[in-house]
Amino acid sequence: QLCIKDLHFDGVPVRIYLPREPAAGQRRGVVLFHGGCGIFGSIRSHERVCRYIAKKSDSVVVSVGYHLSPEYKYPAQTLECLAVTVHFLQTARAYGVDPARVIVCGDSVGGTYAASVCQELVPRTDLPKIRAQVLISPFLQALNFNLPSHHKNAFAAFLSRERTVRYILRYLGKDCSLEEPILAGSHVPESMNLKYRKWISPDLIPEEFKLGYKAPPPAPFLPRVHEEVPELFECRVSPLLAEDAVVCHLPDTCIVTFEHDVLRDEGLLFKKRLEDNDVRVTWHHVEKGFHCTIGFFGYGIFSFPSSSTVVNHAVDFIK
Repeated sequence: QLCIKDLHFDGVPVRIYLPREPAAGQRRGVVLFHGGCGIFGSIRSHERVCRYIAKKSDSVVVSVGYHLSPEYKYPAQTLECLAVTVHFLQTARAYGVDPARVIVCGDSVGGTYAASVCQELVPRTDLPKIRAQVLISPFLQALNFNLPSHHKNAFAAFLSRERTVRYILRYLGKDCSLEEPILAGSHVPESMNLKYRKWISPDLIPEEFKLGYKAPPPAPFLPRVHEEVPELFECRVSPLLAEDAVVCHLPDTCIVTFEHDVLRDEGLLFKKRLEDNDVRVTWHHVEKGFHCTIGFFGYGIFSFPSSSTVVNHAVDFIK
């Protein structure tokens, strides 16, 4: 049903999935960024997901094999995802794709890359606009690791609260001794906390997601830690920090959150930001979902019902 090719777009490895069935017109295109904290994962890890999306939504899917950290230092991953997207927008018709119907999609840090790509393309007038973005359990901010979902799922199996910060530090090539003060929030000066409280705060999380939650007392600010991690405050790492002037121009968005996931609240906060800026949002909350759910898709008895639920939500939105 599919013609699958391994190519390079602007020097970045990609695997492209093209439906063999003749199309009545130009198809939609999906650029997919796999998860894995920027240090794990590959085109192969999302092979089943890409095949399914291509077949079920009758779309041309481009899976991006961005190079991983630490061999390729940040922001190489974001820049490669951006380069592939730009290349595909420019050459879409060669693959039978309508350049006005290109969707970016990602899970976990792949969702970070999808959000970042959309933001970076906002001022570009020389390219077709991205039609939509699909963000599955995205990582979207590195200021506050004490939101309700961080505490509720602090010891979750696939991505604990501590492991989240540890992986970020590895991804950015930083000293892991910074983990504890960042978890406490000591890397954020009070002025920055005040500025971004309107976008990142437990107060913005719906009450049904805060049962039993008690916010910890604020930690003292440590200038040394702040100076060590300036990347955490860049929109390429924390897309939630983008200004409203950018957010209001973002495309239609599908956000999928999981109940058993430290990153659940980041999706909820981004949903609110988009809605406040009149961006159309489709939101799915998977009660039995957990971080890495999508990674088990298509493995028969080793899969989970939530794995299929997530991928089908993405397919329905893409269609």
